[in-house]
Amino acid sequence: MDEEMGRYTIGELARRTGLSARTIRFWSDSGVVPPLERNSGGYRVYGADAVGRLRLVRTLRELGLGLDSVRKVVDRQSTLAEVAAAHVEALDAQIRMLRLNRAVLHHAICRDTKTEGLSLMHELSRLPAPERQDLIDGFVDKIFAGVEDADALVIAGFMREMPQLPDDPTSAQVDAWVELAELVSDGDFQRAMQKMLQRGGSGDRIEFGLNVGPLVLEHAGPAAEKEIPPDSGAGRAILDRVVPADLGDTESQALLDWLDLVAEPRIERYWELLGLIGDRPPGPRSVPAFTWLAAALRAHR
Repeated sequence: MDEEMGRYTIGELARRTGLSARTIRFWSDSGVVPPLERNSGGYRVYGADAVGRLRLVRTLRELGLGLDSVRKVVDRQSTLAEVAAAHVEALDAQIRMLRLNRAVLHHAICRDTKTEGLSLMHELSRLPAPERQDLIDGFVDKIFAGVEDADALVIAGFMREMPQLPDDPTSAQVDAWVELAELVSDGDFQRAMQKMLQRGGSGDRIEFGLNVGPLVLEHAGPAAEKEIPPDSGAGRAILDRVVPADLGDTESQALLDWLDLVAEPRIERYWELLGLIGDRPPGPRSVPAFTWLAAALRAHR
């Protein structure tokens, strides 16, 4: 060793930096910290800048940079900012993928998913935005096939409005997307939707939604919470606050068709999932109120 001349062996560098001789030798062989020369005994000798260089290499490696990137920084082929920016981008992509993987596994735990379903969930979580929209469009096209009612087609348009998953989605957003994809791919759900659309042939859906919906939530909602029997006298009084007593049979049937449509729990869940994907918290549940009113309408009209 010749410290006065600023010359160090691997052993001396190890003592000064706290790194193992094996690590220093490996980095030296990789060209990250090359020796100045070899002494008469054949041992590698390093210059005065080796200590600082090794400490920089250790810091960059602990931050996750590969040796190729580290070499470019220490050799000044690239600036630290350039390499750091590239590494941050790679880390962001890795974090997004880890969140997706975590969401899929969390979904599998919560839903007790079988092994054959795990691969499907994994594929669904990684679908790009255009393919996610295609999946929703295919579902809407199928259930609204042959439907010409203008109000129904407005609803179809609403159902197509798939919020985009952000570049950095939360686990809850990914979980909601996977559940939504499973829901719209479920044949039983598709058939139930088609059946309800075929029954609900009235063109009053929008009017019901705007005028009757708020009254249902205001009056039938509390009745459902208090467990007031729909076929009771109290139930009839509440029904009369929502539905005019002189409503004709045709209009009553149209209203029942609409109530059956909006009282489907899976439909409500569909809208909830769209909201969760768009980072909108779900509102209060409306299905119990609509179910209660439908039962009261059938009991008293």
